[in-house]
Amino acid sequence: MTDRELVLSAKAGDREAFCSLYNLYKHELYRYAFYRLKNEEDAKDAVQDCVLSACVSIKTLKNPDVFNAWIFRILYCSCNAIIKRQIQQRQCQSIDDLKNTQALSCSDSYVQTELRQALDILNDSEKEIVLLAVVAGFKSREIARITGMSAGSVRSKLSRSLSKMKKFLE
Repeated sequence: MTDRELVLSAKAGDREAFCSLYNLYKHELYRYAFYRLKNEEDAKDAVQDCVLSACVSIKTLKNPDVFNAWIFRILYCSCNAIIKRQIQQRQCQSIDDLKNTQALSCSDSYVQTELRQALDILNDSEKEIVLLAVVAGFKSREIARITGMSAGSVRSKLSRSLSKMKKFLE
């Protein structure tokens, strides 16, 4: 079955088709959430929230050809909700406690550490665009739909952001 056929079946209520779609996208969804949230558990929570929301609202998807952008938009919102909760928690924690909650629980390789440091020099908007383009593999038009920016702004920010990261890594 093609992605389009799976989406149409899922819209018609076929749970197995939705599970197949999840299996196609689960790694990209997790990778995006992990790099955005910097925490394994938060990434899993964001993906879980995203998938549950997508499963419930798949019938509302008008164009089955944009499923990947649609589900990443849901994940984008799920990540934002987690970040908002983290900000609220920060108001109640000391700086040392915050550092402990932000620590990654998985083992980091040197390259992953360098990549995270390079991502950290970017502002939130720049980081978002880089993650959607590089990790999730979206084109500028798709990123524009997800973020609400124009495709030209996305391309410009992506270019500037990658240049910043390149300079940092050199």
